[in-house]
Amino acid sequence: MDSLTQAILGAAVGEALLGKKLGNRAVAWGLLFGTLPDLDVIVFPFLDTAQQLEFHRGASHSLLLMVIASFALAKPLAKLWRKEQISPAHAGWFVFLVWITHVLLDCFTVYGTSVLWPFSESRVAFNNLFIIDPLYTLPLLVALVLLYFCRTKKLQKKRERLLKWGLGLSTGYIALSFGLKLLISYAFDADLARRGITYQRRMEAPTAFNTLLWRSVVDRGDELWVGYRSVFESPSDPVRWTIYPRRAENLEEIENQKEVKTVKWFSRGWWIARPHAEGVWIADMRFGETRTYEDKPGMVDSRCMFSWSFLPKAEGDRLRPERSDFGNAEDSLKSIAKRIFTRDGWEANPRLAGVPGTLPEFLPVKK
Repeated sequence: MDSLTQAILGAAVGEALLGKKLGNRAVAWGLLFGTLPDLDVIVFPFLDTAQQLEFHRGASHSLLLMVIASFALAKPLAKLWRKEQISPAHAGWFVFLVWITHVLLDCFTVYGTSVLWPFSESRVAFNNLFIIDPLYTLPLLVALVLLYFCRTKKLQKKRERLLKWGLGLSTGYIALSFGLKLLISYAFDADLARRGITYQRRMEAPTAFNTLLWRSVVDRGDELWVGYRSVFESPSDPVRWTIYPRRAENLEEIENQKEVKTVKWFSRGWWIARPHAEGVWIADMRFGETRTYEDKPGMVDSRCMFSWSFLPKAEGDRLRPERSDFGNAEDSLKSIAKRIFTRDGWEANPRLAGVPGTLPEFLPVKK
């Protein structure tokens, strides 16, 4: 999740664990340790793009490091809080629980988290929340703002009630997201079964800032199918699938390059590739796309949110992030909001755009 949400969650957990003894200082300490795992980005200026993909949400999000940190910080924190009679064991559990809730929340997103580093390179991703979701963050934020003003011991019970409401609503929202994902997954599965479509694997994840409109990606080997479904649609409503050819042949001559291997690993195999004048463009299809309807009537141009250009002859960093056209992000969000309730204006003829130096590519559709 985004760093603001992680800081707020850390502050809430800090209040739950040490609020009675430290008051608002527990919120501040929780905020600090809730932010700590994401400070791995501090070293980004010293890493190339491939190394950044490997490092972010890597060691700093592992069970091993959080256990080591909890033991290492237990006595120093207990000494700092000796007037409040907080034991080393209590201080150590404080660090561990704030840290692990950060990591667990990250596991709910598509990005993936290296919980078992260095014993496994696989990343854990449950795909039930978008990386920024106001409906999760706001209850915690409101609760923390209100309890900040409840500073006296007489208001301790009110602090506890506020925190319970904040944590309860946010946790309930996560539980709801899992239920909605099961419902949506069933509907996507039923649609593919009616068509008699076979596939290697499938994933579903919510679209930006909500859990009402979901996106499915189906891996059929040489092509990826992408479809959308709202929770308000009937399971019998057909899905309109857009087909993205994988074009694996574009990586055959460079598949042993470190940067290409890293992108394949990071994307967990959910990638497509296209050639361009200076190298090869690679996109991670797990993260969705921005949509533009203005360029040509009856057409929708999709630009992948996570993509890179690998430039074999470039000096220095040969893997260059290709920023999606976020100038059209507002239009994409408006279209998502509209698509939650109706398909009108959404299902235009699709084109893949955003590949450097190339014209948009028309994409096949299965209605």
